[in-house]
Amino acid sequence: MRAQYINAVLEVVDLIPVGAVLAYGDIAVLLDDGGPRQVGAVMSRYGSAVAWWRVIRASGQPPVCHDARALEHYCDEGTALRPASPRAQDNWRVDIAAARWQPTEREFVLLDGIRTGVTAGMASTVDPPAAKMSAPHDGLAS
Repeated sequence: MRAQYINAVLEVVDLIPVGAVLAYGDIAVLLDDGGPRQVGAVMSRYGSAVAWWRVIRASGQPPVCHDARALEHYCDEGTALRPASPRAQDNWRVDIAAARWQPTEREFVLLDGIRTGVTAGMASTVDPPAAKMSAPHDGLAS
């Protein structure tokens, strides 16, 4: 995976404010590169360095197997939650319609800069710089 892409995903996550979320696919759209699976792979390997709980599935569910830890963060941050459907195994989800981050004009300028960094490095495939990311692991730390 390109280091520029990994760094870009983590930089976007760093911009998501307290109480807000983005779906994996939202980040791919903002970067105009990759898709939900690529963003998920970055978060799984390198996401412990950022607010991982602010990146969720499009259904409003938190990262797989991290429901309890994510719920603590959502409650602390005042993230909008809603009950899940009666058929769901969980009894809550993030209210993505209410909590989805809507960047300001200033934040879109920052996102444009991040996206430019990804497109500038499209030809290289290298290991990510150690300064920005921790060693690969399950990606989620509290």
